[in-house]
Amino acid sequence: MDQKGTNVNWTELLKNEIESAYATTANLLDKVDPDGLEWKPAAGCNWMTIGQLLKHTTEACGAACRSFITGDWGLPEGVKIEEIPPEEMLPPAEKLPTVGSVAEARKALANDRAVALKTVEQAGEEELERRKMAAPWNPGVERVLGWHLHQMVQHLERHKSQLFYYLKLQGKPVNTADLWG
Repeated sequence: MDQKGTNVNWTELLKNEIESAYATTANLLDKVDPDGLEWKPAAGCNWMTIGQLLKHTTEACGAACRSFITGDWGLPEGVKIEEIPPEEMLPPAEKLPTVGSVAEARKALANDRAVALKTVEQAGEEELERRKMAAPWNPGVERVLGWHLHQMVQHLERHKSQLFYYLKLQGKPVNTADLWG
């Protein structure tokens, strides 16, 4: 239920949000200089390069949605996500992987979109609405599965916005329509 007590159709909401987030992100990829994957903001520290940001963005939603559904976070056998030290969970930018090309990022983004949509279908409306769990990084707070998956869409949205501002800092012709679709 939403704040007014009306039932939320999680399936419809998530599919619409997924389609929108991935479409606008894909459009922003069209504006990335294929030879500029090493670029990052000059001021400050711990900035990802564009290549690292693209890599992270293409894994920001679908893979995490699948992990919420299956409980498999892709960790080696015997390792629990709750036991990973914070510096390994959120490594500094220079330790993050990167994409090799914009084409690679585009393909990975399309694959992640497909995983996100498939995950929503696999879960089904009843699971999305009723199944409660805590995120591994916030073990004391249980939410319904639909809420967690929506947070993963928001994760993608936030990194899409980061890409938008990277492009803006580079002087690329982006505007509000590019950010919102």
